Amino acid sequence: MNEAKSGSATASHKGHRQRLRDRFRKTGEQGLADYELLEFLLFSALPRQDTKPIAKALLQRFGSFSATLAAPRERLKEINGLSDVSVDTLKAVHAAIVRYHKAELDERRLLDSWSKVIDYLQVSMEHSTVEEFRVLFLDKKNGLIADEVQQTGTVDHTPVYPREVIRRALEHSATALILVHNHPSGDPTPSRADIQMTQKIIDIAKPLGVEVHDHIIVGLRKNVSMRGLQLI
Repeated sequence: MNEAKSGSATASHKGHRQRLRDRFRKTGEQGLADYELLEFLLFSALPRQDTKPIAKALLQRFGSFSATLAAPRERLKEINGLSDVSVDTLKAVHAAIVRYHKAELDERRLLDSWSKVIDYLQVSMEHSTVEEFRVLFLDKKNGLIADEVQQTGTVDHTPVYPREVIRRALEHSATALILVHNHPSGDPTPSRADIQMTQKIIDIAKPLGVEVHDHIIVGLRKNVSMRGLQLI
């Protein structure tokens, strides 16, 4: 009797996966709810497990599909049923999304592709649980030379060293910069310290022929341009 029930459960499990695959092939991601797409992503990493309760637990814990993919590895491993391999799968998907958006910037003049710049920064940073300060180094045609995370801090502070930023700009032979950092609180409103730090970098950069185009602050599903706010 128990073997019959086990066989029935296995058949139902396989049938559910096949139906989900068929629907995905027919409709793409539009035909799947967030938890179903997470299920689908976990199929290969967890071939013998029912991934539906795991997917629903992920969304309940992290609040959204994008936040789940961006969640720190250690927090993902707290979800019952997730293995190291399944966590690798989710982190690889997030890395692929970030890589896709970054590729959209390659060999482009960034100021002519501003929406793509913002998309890349939002995907890369909006769900980070600590502050990160990064710099996009540009050439004289506003092409991207390098994208570097300069500092990583705490939940509400990142130490920034203006002279180090300019030193890296000179090493890259950059003529312009876009400064970026995130606010893990979700509110991208610039603080007084943000404004003062930006001005220090501008003051050091200008005599050396390096222009600061903007300082973008990334929050949850929104961002702020300091130039847009006329703060620089």
